[in-house]
Amino acid sequence: MNYPLFTRKDIDGFFGLAIDNLVQLILIVSLCKVLCGMPDELVFGVILPGTAISILVGNLFYSWQAKRLAISTQRNDVTALPYGINTVSLFAFIFFIMAPVYNDTKDPYLVWKIGMIACFLSGIIEIFGALIGDWLRRITPRAALLSTLAGIAITFISMDFAFKIFEKPIIAFFPLAFILVQYFSKVRFPLGLPGGLIAVGVGTGLAWTMGYMDSGSIVDKNGLIHFSLPHFCGGSMLELVQSKYVLQYISIIVPMGVFNVVGSLQNLESAEAAGDKYDTFPSLLTNGIGSIMASLFGSCFPTTIYIGHPGWKAIGARTGYSILNGIFIAIICLSGFITVILKVVPLEAGIGILLWIGIVIVAQAFQETPKHHAMAVAIGIFPAIAAWGLLMVESTLRSAGTTLFIIGEDAFANNLAIHGMISLERGFIFTATILASISVFLIEKKFLTACIWSLGAALLSFVGIIHAYELTPHGIVSIFGFGAASDFAIGYCSFATLFIAIHFYTHGREKQSSH
Repeated sequence: MNYPLFTRKDIDGFFGLAIDNLVQLILIVSLCKVLCGMPDELVFGVILPGTAISILVGNLFYSWQAKRLAISTQRNDVTALPYGINTVSLFAFIFFIMAPVYNDTKDPYLVWKIGMIACFLSGIIEIFGALIGDWLRRITPRAALLSTLAGIAITFISMDFAFKIFEKPIIAFFPLAFILVQYFSKVRFPLGLPGGLIAVGVGTGLAWTMGYMDSGSIVDKNGLIHFSLPHFCGGSMLELVQSKYVLQYISIIVPMGVFNVVGSLQNLESAEAAGDKYDTFPSLLTNGIGSIMASLFGSCFPTTIYIGHPGWKAIGARTGYSILNGIFIAIICLSGFITVILKVVPLEAGIGILLWIGIVIVAQAFQETPKHHAMAVAIGIFPAIAAWGLLMVESTLRSAGTTLFIIGEDAFANNLAIHGMISLERGFIFTATILASISVFLIEKKFLTACIWSLGAALLSFVGIIHAYELTPHGIVSIFGFGAASDFAIGYCSFATLFIAIHFYTHGREKQSSH
């Protein structure tokens, strides 16, 4: 069977994935400079080139992996796994590790080295996760994995982009209309032009003709745009392996590494539900190797298998979109051309594609699980909503020049259960998976299995992986250690107690009825 390396629909997929990656790169540039005091030569000359090599190698591998799957299954509709910078780790590392170290030392190069070590250790954990990934997928219900992704998609992906679209309807609605017609109605445009390409072109044209863009800002006045090759920086990490800061923040690095493994498993399950079953071990192994490569060449930020495979597949993307994305991101990282691109092409021109991706993921969570598991999918969405809601609260307070620490949690006592929101947000991906899994096994009347999952939740609460937090001047920080969230541990143990009692009760009734 002929399986072309590129299809016309790969262009649509490329635009969506490239915009997603561009957002992460812009965050890296702005947050590293503002919160970590990093000079331009470090950000543009070291971190971005290191990021480039990890993204390029990973995208090429997942394209090759898709081609192999297509050949082995004799199908021409296989879509490569999307891949890029891990957004959650990006925020966690900067806000909870790198920024505090900078505030303590005012040394941006020390911050950079600590960030590289965190990225390296995250990659090691991801590689270890590759060894047990298949086992984790076997014991975790599909509804639990997909509902967690649905929660993230409807909040952190779709909602944010929906707000941006409705913030500037004059330049965002018309591009969105092309995307909706393309993907909802499956209409083929003249000359076979991809809807994503038309949307970006139309949105860019509208923005420039209506005066939303500034031509004077295109040229970088500081001369930061220059070509930088990645170079090996592993020796810089060795200098600080035993640093007190590594030990101080290991309680954040390790859970984040585990978090990345679980997230990748969820995305593999999502891809299988969409029709592309990839082997767990090589997928997670490459994921971990990508993070390690990033760190060895100067980046502080792990890479990961992205959420959204069903959306790219629904668009019609195959393997070429991943190759194009890897090459494109590598070029703009090595040239420092990131900010110029966003000054030419408005974000609103292409974010309709990402809104579509989120819609597909949410729909898939209900469509690709047994109908009677729908309630389990629904309950798994709640922790992500709490996480997103807390982000909105914190962002609003920061805009008002204050923080939760300053005004105190009790300020919300009369109108918002802020303690519950924060507790549900801490480790929300684990909590979502656990609650949905428990629900599935209760629906199936597998009370003993539900009991085991409840005891697992109790353990994670007790050591602080989920629900435990402390309010600090730098923000909300997870607390790790024995008894970190003992109230929740007791609560989950009460779950387990009831479930095991119901298990023996129902078995006793079954025996009586059989006699």
